[in-house]
Amino acid sequence: MDCVRVVVWNEYVEEKRDAKVAAVYPRGIHTVIADYLKAQPRFQVSTATLDEPEHGLSDGILNGTDVLVWWGHAAHDEVSDVVVERIYRRIILEGMGLIVLHSGHFSKVFKRLMGTTCGLKWREAGEKERLWVVAPGHPIAEGVGESFELEHTEMYGEPFDIPPPDKLVFISWFQGGEVFRSGCCFYRGSGKVFYFSPGHETLPIYYDANVLRVIANAVSWAKPMKLSAPDTEGVSYALWETQPLKDVTVKRSLLLGRVIS
Repeated sequence: MDCVRVVVWNEYVEEKRDAKVAAVYPRGIHTVIADYLKAQPRFQVSTATLDEPEHGLSDGILNGTDVLVWWGHAAHDEVSDVVVERIYRRIILEGMGLIVLHSGHFSKVFKRLMGTTCGLKWREAGEKERLWVVAPGHPIAEGVGESFELEHTEMYGEPFDIPPPDKLVFISWFQGGEVFRSGCCFYRGSGKVFYFSPGHETLPIYYDANVLRVIANAVSWAKPMKLSAPDTEGVSYALWETQPLKDVTVKRSLLLGRVIS
């Protein structure tokens, strides 16, 4: 079985300037996720960050990436539009998968793919979240049971300004009473996109076994599909050119004794 080539991308900004974030993720959120994925032989994993040339996402890197995992929070506007367009085209035209985590809902690339504001309600209260599996047969939900809980998390709530997901895998309930579409699948062109909301830079959510399992399952689901090349032997292709419209003479006809045009 071929390994899925994964790049875990992170701004890696707050971990370097905020002691509270660094205390939880001293080597960055991306390394926690990448280390988990690296432990599984089905993945070939590397990382990239905002401060690298081209944000670590050059044409060469993206052309060798099957699935991109994206974390962003404090520096969405610092991501180059050129790189965003590069990612977008790689997804739409070439089938690269994209996993967007937590506050990445406001990233340029996710908003580009959704075509909406991607706005939502939020509250930092460290409250309990219960994620319910609403598509138990979906591969992203494999191995997590009927539901799982996070004791302390940031609340994300509806309305969430996204198009209707092509498949909803998780719905979250929060201690304050809100609910949220927390695991959403989308098909965009040739590629697959999964948005997964649990996560916070000052909470150890990316050490949770269920959260990591879902991310790994999503990576496997989002990998590009391998399609057989079509058999073109004996088949001719023609390039049809658009012709200008010609004047059309409307003739009157008789139908059941009535004149129509």
